[in-house]
Amino acid sequence: MKHFPTILSHEIRMLLVSSSTYIAAVLFLALMGFIFTGILENYSHTPRELSPSAVFFQLFWIPVFFMVPLLTMKCISEERRHGTLETLLTAPVSTAEVVLGKYAAAYLLYLGLWAATGGFFFILTRFAPDSRFIDLGPLLGGYLFIAVSGLFFVAVGVFASSLSRNQAVAGILAFALLFALIIGLKFVGTLELLKADAMAPLRNVVEYTNVFRHLEDFSRGIVDTRQLLYYVSGGALALIFSILGVEAKLLHS
Repeated sequence: MKHFPTILSHEIRMLLVSSSTYIAAVLFLALMGFIFTGILENYSHTPRELSPSAVFFQLFWIPVFFMVPLLTMKCISEERRHGTLETLLTAPVSTAEVVLGKYAAAYLLYLGLWAATGGFFFILTRFAPDSRFIDLGPLLGGYLFIAVSGLFFVAVGVFASSLSRNQAVAGILAFALLFALIIGLKFVGTLELLKADAMAPLRNVVEYTNVFRHLEDFSRGIVDTRQLLYYVSGGALALIFSILGVEAKLLHS
C-alpha cells in the first residue's frame, strides 16, 4: 500500500479543483441550513422532548441519499468510461490501492461537509449561549454516528460506481442501494410477518441493521461495538466487492 498516499492526495486535489464539488457543498449546506432553521423555528414555538440536535441528525438520510451518490458516482465509472483506469493500473499500483484511495478521498470530503454544519451550532452558541436548544450529548453522538455510518455509506457508493461506465447509472444505483439499506430495512422491520415467533431470527437481523435505532443509541451516548462492527464490516465488504468488480471487468475488457 505504499502508493496509497499518492493516490489519495491526487484524488483530493481533483475534488478540490472540481466545480461540481463546490456546487455540491453549497447545495448541501443550504439544505442543512434550511433544515436547521426550520427546527429552531418549530422549537421556539412549541417545546419538545427531543433536543434540536437529535432532531437535526434524524434527518441525516436526506443528504445521504443525494450527497453520497454525487461524491462517488464518478470515482471509478468516469475512469472506466475514459479508459484511464486501465492506464492507471498499468503503473506499479494495485487495484486495491486505487479503489481505497478514491474511497478515502470521498469519505474525507463527506466528513468535511458534515463538519461544516458544526458552524450552525457554533453560531447558535455564540449568539445564544444560554439557549435551551443546545445539548452537547446528542450533538457529539450525532456526529460520531455520521462518521461511523459514513464508512459504510460511502463504500456503497464506490461499489455502485464500480459496476457501470455511466456515472448517472452509478449514481442512481447508489441511491437505490442506500435507500434499501436505510428506509427499506426500516420498513421491513414494521411488517406483521416478522412478529411471529418463527421469524425471531430474521427479526433480530432486521433490528440489528436498523440504522435509525443506531442513531438513537449514539444520540443517547450508547456506543455498541456490534453497531460499529456492522458499519466497519459492511464498508469493508463493499470495498472488497468493488475491488473484485474492477478486476473482473479489466479481465473481460
